[in-house]
Amino acid sequence: MGRGYSTEEIREKLISTLMDSETGMSGVEISDKIGINRITMSKYLKVFAAEGLLRQKNIGNITLWFLEPGQESFTFPDDYFTLGPQYLDYLIKGTEEQVYSLIRNCLHSGAKVNRLIIEVILPAIDSVVSLYDDGKIGTSELNLHKTTISKSLQLFNQLPISPNSKKNIVVIAGDAESLLVSEAASATFHSEGWRVSHLGDMSSAINVLFDLDFQKLIGKIWKKKSGVLIVVVFSQTDEGLNFFADSINPIKEKSRKRMKLALCGKVSKRIKIKSDLISDSLEDILQWSQTVSENMK
Repeated sequence: MGRGYSTEEIREKLISTLMDSETGMSGVEISDKIGINRITMSKYLKVFAAEGLLRQKNIGNITLWFLEPGQESFTFPDDYFTLGPQYLDYLIKGTEEQVYSLIRNCLHSGAKVNRLIIEVILPAIDSVVSLYDDGKIGTSELNLHKTTISKSLQLFNQLPISPNSKKNIVVIAGDAESLLVSEAASATFHSEGWRVSHLGDMSSAINVLFDLDFQKLIGKIWKKKSGVLIVVVFSQTDEGLNFFADSINPIKEKSRKRMKLALCGKVSKRIKIKSDLISDSLEDILQWSQTVSENMK
């Protein structure tokens, strides 16, 4: 690391250096401009190229480096509050590539995945659904925006994270309306080093055989029973949360307290559902899961 620069600082200086270069720059020119050892700079260029920040062009014996289109640098935490409106504006009025470039640029600038998802992605999901409920967009446009958001979340899942074998989580959407939020949760858990098994929309599996089917799955993905296994169920109905809780609790009770159940949704006060946590806040579930994991050590 040259002159004590962090990776984020090097990335920011690199974007600034190459932003106005139409002809590209060689690694030697970049290292001299930024003030970093040429060998070290060469390593960073390859890493940033793998992340999608840069592209290279070989001309004879010279390799020229260019910024990929649409690159910009952000400063965190100051820029978090501006990203929500920008993401939603690109989603509704812009192009898919603008949406994906914004997320990539945030990641390249050192943004925290959990904050991007909680402060940018989840509000966008709520806004899109509200537009549909208010009759401002139709079903086709709703599905298009949901697909784009889903692809945004896949960018987080592509981050090279080494999962902790003692932090296991199964994420279930109890209905189609909860699918995107469950995907957002899965991406967040992935970024924090959990071994994530995302089952998607399991509403079609609501039947008397689900508990047997689910128990077989747990036996495959949690063979050694090490650490903790948390099952998180997202549903917008009491019935959905109640079904999965009734099916999963008997399996959980056999785990010697190493398996936990969290339900995410708005539960009516008159309904009593047994689980280790009930909340309509993904942030609460993330914090609780981390505490559970730490207490299992």
